[in-house]
Amino acid sequence: MTSVSRRQALRSIAGTGLLWAGTGASRAQRDGGAPSDDALTVVPRPAEMAPTRAAYEITDETTIMFDGSGAFHVATALADLLRPATGFELPVDRPTGSGTDTISLTLDGAPPTLGDEGYRLGVTDSGVTIRAAEPAGLFWGVQTLRQLLPPSVEADSERAGPWTVPGVQIRDAPRFDYRGVHLDVARHFFDVDAVKQYIDYLAAYKINHFHMHLTDDQGWRLMIESWPRLATVGGGEGGYYTQAEFRDLVRYAADRSITLVPEIDVPGHTNAALASYGELNCDGQPTDLYTGTEVGFSSLCVDREETYEFFDDVIREVAALTPGPYVHIGGDEAEELSEAEYAQFMDRAVAIVQNYGKRPVGWYQVLNADPPESTVAQYWNPSRESSLLEAAADAGHELLMSPGSRAFLDIKYNEGTELGLSWPGFTSVRDAYTWDPGAYVDGVDESAVMGPEAPLWSETLETFDDVEFMLFPRLPAIAELGWSPADETDWSDFSERLAAQGPRWDILDVNFYRSPQVPWPGGERSGGI
Repeated sequence: MTSVSRRQALRSIAGTGLLWAGTGASRAQRDGGAPSDDALTVVPRPAEMAPTRAAYEITDETTIMFDGSGAFHVATALADLLRPATGFELPVDRPTGSGTDTISLTLDGAPPTLGDEGYRLGVTDSGVTIRAAEPAGLFWGVQTLRQLLPPSVEADSERAGPWTVPGVQIRDAPRFDYRGVHLDVARHFFDVDAVKQYIDYLAAYKINHFHMHLTDDQGWRLMIESWPRLATVGGGEGGYYTQAEFRDLVRYAADRSITLVPEIDVPGHTNAALASYGELNCDGQPTDLYTGTEVGFSSLCVDREETYEFFDDVIREVAALTPGPYVHIGGDEAEELSEAEYAQFMDRAVAIVQNYGKRPVGWYQVLNADPPESTVAQYWNPSRESSLLEAAADAGHELLMSPGSRAFLDIKYNEGTELGLSWPGFTSVRDAYTWDPGAYVDGVDESAVMGPEAPLWSETLETFDDVEFMLFPRLPAIAELGWSPADETDWSDFSERLAAQGPRWDILDVNFYRSPQVPWPGGERSGGI
């Protein structure tokens, strides 16, 4: 769906007459006995949400109903989510005809304006119905239902109820088709279980693309069977994923409506590969392994045919492991190459990716090589001015927006943050929220923007606790910018809804940054950053 058709779909949804549960609406609804603000703190903010006086309580009599195989998968995931905390059996079954005391997930009757990821959610005193055209829409509707329930639903052991879903009618669909978050596993390696937890965090906030930065100067993290020393040598002491483990991660993400985007960073950021195979160096000798943080010093030898044989083998294996449409090939900070050498390499690299049926994605410097229109460029520069990006958009390239001062999740929150980098300044939670992915670069129309992506680089992040600290609470900010209508984003409203996520993260034992910009429950709002 193009950006224009997305806007048309959202206008169609808005035309239904549903009202957003903002402060004024909620005050009137409280007077009439409808849910309070606290009950409707969904992130990302739905396109349309109208509270009603009806409410439903999940009990030991509740059944989860589904129609179709796609709905069955989502229904079982919902049951698995609810059973530990509620202690209820919550059987999963096909519709029986009674229609009472049920949570119903259906792929029948959804309006076409919802698209592939939209959903409708309705609550009555006899149950909850989530309706969508595709399983992804049902899955995102389940994430909304999850947030409508008390925070204790996140517990992994039985807790006291009641498990009340407030009365509400929701129509929802995303602003952007691509909503991404990235994780650098090359600088510091994170094992399969940690990455699965990361994927779960993304799914909870309706992120649908997971970009894995698998290779860099410091480590090569994926076994390539035709070049095994890339992992066994280039992985250093950190480790690597076997192909079976990587397939497992791809399946795990897909089960949560997330497309995994693998990145093989070339021609720079390649010291781990150069240390593994000397023939990739112009002098034929392997380099030493590297664990520092400098960039721009390494490069594949673009005049050696072995370089392209290597890259062809790598992309062939990576493409076979990932059913998604994209392969990211990096392409930035190739400072050892001339412009002509860089273009020479990228011309062949892009063609190799396309030869294996994948769409190339690169950091925006790839545009200097004049790649074909199908190549996606990812913009990480903080500047709002880029003639290169303007020209690319005019030429038909699609763009991902990841400005370093807004979307990079590894940037320090403020001068007191121990973790992270500060090359573009600091990025507070408010900074991460108060920008528009569709209008960030001057002269680039939203129709050229696929969506936002939030990179999380790991130079300073050694443990998963470190990752969580930088991810939360900025992840929900980026997620809302990718999902919610642009004219419905408001920092004051968002900060209140974000604060309501804190108790959930406490129950999940998430190591999040308690930003003084956010009015966390039990704490005072501060003017700090």
